[in-house]
Amino acid sequence: MDFKIGNHLIGPAHPVYFIADIAANHDGDLERAKALIHLAKEAGADAAKFQHFQAPKIVSDYGFANMDSKVSHQAKWKKSVTQVYAEASVSWKWTPILKEECDKAGIDFFTSPYDYDSIEHVTPYIPAFKIGSGEIDWIEALEHMASKGKPIIIATGAAEIGEVQRAVHAILKLNKQLCVMQCNTNYTASPENYDHINLNVLKTYATMFPEVVLGLSDHTHGNATILGAVTLGASVVERHFTDNNDREGPDHKFALNPNDWAHMVEETRLLERALGSADKFITGNEAQTSVVQRRCLRAARDIKAGETFTREMIDVLRPATPGAITPDQIQNVIGTKALSDLPQGKELRWTDLGA
Repeated sequence: MDFKIGNHLIGPAHPVYFIADIAANHDGDLERAKALIHLAKEAGADAAKFQHFQAPKIVSDYGFANMDSKVSHQAKWKKSVTQVYAEASVSWKWTPILKEECDKAGIDFFTSPYDYDSIEHVTPYIPAFKIGSGEIDWIEALEHMASKGKPIIIATGAAEIGEVQRAVHAILKLNKQLCVMQCNTNYTASPENYDHINLNVLKTYATMFPEVVLGLSDHTHGNATILGAVTLGASVVERHFTDNNDREGPDHKFALNPNDWAHMVEETRLLERALGSADKFITGNEAQTSVVQRRCLRAARDIKAGETFTREMIDVLRPATPGAITPDQIQNVIGTKALSDLPQGKELRWTDLGA
């Protein structure tokens, strides 16, 4: 199920791939966008992601204008939905510049395109497509991106399992390089959102889609969701990224700043080390502990050569001297004879015993 993005191998056997979603946090300023790319790299991100859309091709001005009111995170927007999208869009003139800046920073550049023209425009510049949750049932667009042969990362927020299944199968028919991300698309940064993350959905995805890579697209501020997701098998993590949570704009409040992002990566790298191997064995740093904390069989009193061992003649005590008989063998020792004199406390070895 592994695939490659840039120089990174993506999958369960590889380090978590971190995507810093700069999205609209450039605030319409190319120099800010470039600066955020470098800040994301310094904070430990593997990719800097933007969003390519044209407002008239992603939102209906009529549709939003005729809703009763703004809802969810949009309720706090001071401008119209259409105007916010128009100002948040990435100019196509920026695309080669942003790609070049990512190359300079040593970070992967890619984006989420939200219309057919944008898909065609960004394809030459990106090593992978990120598909936002809102596109989950636009199957023809998913198939179009999948047909490009690049890895696909799709978020699954605000979707039913049947919708996820349909989207995943549509993509897999054309492209096996797929990461499916659990996601909760509430962008209010409310602590209550933790009650709706449902990381255990990753278990469901692992069962239903064993051939895909798992991921998490998250909009909370703490590290609990990330560490939990990685423990459950997530290999890709996406979070919004900003340099200042107090800036005006649609994405700043729920994004991570550089310090919080760096801490998230640091904690995840420690978790990866701690998860380690699925094999159970005495590890290198336990070798001495296994001697001093475990027990072996010892003479409960002075024993003369030729005596036959009874249970009363055997103590089970620490340390477990290397080569000594282990406690699980006690029944095999009873009834054997000592081949030599053994002082009280001496460990028992098979070379000291005979039938």
